[in-house]
Amino acid sequence: MSEHTMSTRSLLVELQTEELPPKALEKMGVAFADGIAKVLRERHLLADNSQVTEYATPRRLAVHITDVAQQAADQAFSEKLMPTKVGIDAQGSMTVPLQKRLEGKGLGHLSVADLEIKSDGKQDYLYANGMATGAYLTDVINEAIDYAVTHLPIPKVMRYQLNDGITSVRFVRPAHGLIVLWGDVVLPAQTLGLESGRQTLGHRFMADAPLTIRSADSYVEQLEQDGWVVPSFAKRREQIRQQLEAACRHYHASLGNDPEVPALLEEVTALVEHPTVYKGEFDPIFLEVPSECLILTMRLNQRYFPLFNPDTQALTHQFLIVSNMQVEDPTHIIEGNQRVILPRLADARFFFDTDRKQRLADRLPSLDNSVYHNKLGSQRVRVERLRRLATYLADQLGADRNVADRAALLAKADLNTLMVGEFPELQGIMGAYYAEADGEDAAVVNALKHQYEHRIQQAVTPDSLIATLLFLAERAETLVGIWGIGLAPTGERDPYALRRAALGLISAFEQLNQGGYFATHSLDLRQLLEYSAAGFEPGVLADNTVDEVMSFIYERYRNQLVQQADRKVVEAVLALRPPLQQVQARVHACIAFAQRPEAESLAAANKRVSNLLQRHTEPIPPLNPQLLHEPAEQVLAQQLNQLAPVAQQQFNDGDFTASLATLAAAKDPVDQFFNDVMVMAEDPAVRNNRLALLKQLHQAMNQVADLSLLA
Repeated sequence: MSEHTMSTRSLLVELQTEELPPKALEKMGVAFADGIAKVLRERHLLADNSQVTEYATPRRLAVHITDVAQQAADQAFSEKLMPTKVGIDAQGSMTVPLQKRLEGKGLGHLSVADLEIKSDGKQDYLYANGMATGAYLTDVINEAIDYAVTHLPIPKVMRYQLNDGITSVRFVRPAHGLIVLWGDVVLPAQTLGLESGRQTLGHRFMADAPLTIRSADSYVEQLEQDGWVVPSFAKRREQIRQQLEAACRHYHASLGNDPEVPALLEEVTALVEHPTVYKGEFDPIFLEVPSECLILTMRLNQRYFPLFNPDTQALTHQFLIVSNMQVEDPTHIIEGNQRVILPRLADARFFFDTDRKQRLADRLPSLDNSVYHNKLGSQRVRVERLRRLATYLADQLGADRNVADRAALLAKADLNTLMVGEFPELQGIMGAYYAEADGEDAAVVNALKHQYEHRIQQAVTPDSLIATLLFLAERAETLVGIWGIGLAPTGERDPYALRRAALGLISAFEQLNQGGYFATHSLDLRQLLEYSAAGFEPGVLADNTVDEVMSFIYERYRNQLVQQADRKVVEAVLALRPPLQQVQARVHACIAFAQRPEAESLAAANKRVSNLLQRHTEPIPPLNPQLLHEPAEQVLAQQLNQLAPVAQQQFNDGDFTASLATLAAAKDPVDQFFNDVMVMAEDPAVRNNRLALLKQLHQAMNQVADLSLLA
């Protein structure tokens, strides 16, 4: 191969489009770059040290790759053809099927002597070996672009017509330009009805004219300096972050610390090509409206960053605007944004004032006309199920059942308010505001406010107990009802958020335990689900609903726990389906046990015992000490008599680590038993007695977890 064909240069591919979906932009930029690099790498056109850099702005996807070869080096190949007995006849000549196979692969010039015979262990096969001419970049680039375009994580595809008025194509947005540069050379390529060139668009308002890109390596500099576009998503995001932080320092303010802030930063990065931050304000009188309403309308509708008092975290009447324009006098930009936000704030105030004119409890009749699900009745019917569950839970956990009932009664009363109609994200939160204005119990207000949170994050206290009961009732009713009518999650689809509901329910059990409630009260998951199922009309739910929901909850717990602990340990604990509130402690106990020197031997013995007991299907009579003849079985029985009661008491006290540590002392007698004693003796009485001894051992060892799964 000549030195010329071995030369490498940087490659630039840019696809210019109309405004791309902001929430998918960063992923699309990465996928576009990875797709092109993947094909070029598979064709050996990239050097080992090639650097792939993705670019994504609202109106373009691009990739810059260093050290891209004009032609790949020749590649050795070994092509499996067909069985030897099919390809070569008795005279040693090539058969017609082999000739056709070779011609189809462009290897028609090969003879039988050129082929290799190798066995795959079953029969001999013919192989064609040789050197294939390295791929040319000009032949591969279109394939790479097509692959990248068709493998983008596009949320929704649209069909549009090309300029010829006849042809239509499918893509996320209409595409208007394509650049393919290898160094300073335009490579011929086509996609989405576009021919490659070297011209791109700069900023929609600040750039004077289209840009002609000189070379792949000048792309970023030309766009930034002449086109007023920052093509790198990561660089734009960092510029915005720094400007926001500088503005906060200047105005002695804070952006807040909730998860919506970084999410909004990602979104505005995808909306601008040249970011500049300005400060806007609104009339402080609007601060009389609940801050959640104002924050939501600023972030969701306008993509503004509300500013907070850094000391009190109270919302202020100021906000930051991420503009796509950099101007010397931003007055018109700021005033324009302030005018835009004013009607939305006024709407929020009107909704709030109007909603408060009617008591929350008086809104309950309107829930009769709100369908929860056509198979599960109205929201009013659902409220009655929640009331039933909430009072049941109050009885189980020692709470005031009247307060719990009131919280459940009002739980959905805000669904038909003007504010929740405009901002569904505020359901529950607005109910809490209206309940507080009505003079409802503080525990009821707190329960309404927190009912839609994903998880309970802190140990339950008397002040948060009613909120926890409503939280539990909501999730138990949702899981049983939605699952029971055949709407279980499938694959990635979970429209009723049952996975989240299961994890939320688990968190409630965990935090009730942290709050000490299970020291004096009990709550059984199966009984809770069965009680929930009994609240639905007969025949509505599938017969096996409770069993399936139980399995689903423990499966979600398993998926959560394996992120934190060894899978074997998690499987060993969950195999027993222990009370949810004990799972974490049992996992920690098993982790400690697995680190003991006795663990491996006891786990193996436990597995052996499990197998013996499973194979013996007949009833095993109680242990008869008189039939223990061998010294090893006598010692094991004596050791069990000493250790089992102690371990049992420790287990009952919830000290699972100590319980397993106590039983670890049985390691030597267990090992000696299996060395010296034939369990399956010929005498049925002796055999059953030894199985009875092993059954006692198995019961004692497997209260915390199924230790055989640690083997």
